[in-house]
Amino acid sequence: MYKVVIVDDEPLIVDGLRKILDWDRYGCIVVGEGHSGKEGLALVQKHEPDILFTDIRMPGMDGLTMIAALRSEYADMQVVVLTGYRDFEYARTALNLGVQRYLVKPSRMKELDEAMTHITERLEKIHGDRESLAENESYTANNFIVKQAISYMEQHYREKLQLTDVAEQVYVSHWHLSKLLNSTGRSFSELLNEIRIENAKKLMEDSSLHIIDIAERVGLAETAHFSRVFKKHTGISAGEYRNKYLR
Repeated sequence: MYKVVIVDDEPLIVDGLRKILDWDRYGCIVVGEGHSGKEGLALVQKHEPDILFTDIRMPGMDGLTMIAALRSEYADMQVVVLTGYRDFEYARTALNLGVQRYLVKPSRMKELDEAMTHITERLEKIHGDRESLAENESYTANNFIVKQAISYMEQHYREKLQLTDVAEQVYVSHWHLSKLLNSTGRSFSELLNEIRIENAKKLMEDSSLHIIDIAERVGLAETAHFSRVFKKHTGISAGEYRNKYLR
């Protein structure tokens, strides 16, 4: 039996979808129901379903980032979006991230049946071919998550930022985000320090700022640590850089 999770902030939608579809007909069983993005993510982590029906315009949830996270971390899971959001570009991006069907509420029974037929056929192919169609599709989702993570780091590099903080923002586990970032050839700490040093170099153009001030502004408040990181990334000390390039 294929496991199904249904998530929507409208309880009537969740209840209706559970009752209206003949899940047995498709060899499926509903194993979890949620009413928020946070609940949905917890249910996916708990049950690791084969199929997820979800709204993506729920409070406190970035829908596209959530979709990318799910497709990235659960490559074979089939995602169906049920939403009242009709924006074409949003829908196209969702489909590029591996969503199998983007259905606008209220969805007709014919659309739901077609979606389930399509999805169960895909699951049969995936389970019979471990090269997996889904693994190829997850490449786009992985790139999306990496870009979102780096973007968040670029906005918050001044803070005492940890891998778990960034992972929470892009809705994946910290170990999965670590793996994705490592695929770029740099670890989380290397990427973060690179961002910090690039911003430190810009701040050095202001001759009124002391090195200790710059270090604090880029999130490396301990001057000795800042100096080590700066030299590692540029090959010279912060003082030498300022004298050599900013005369």
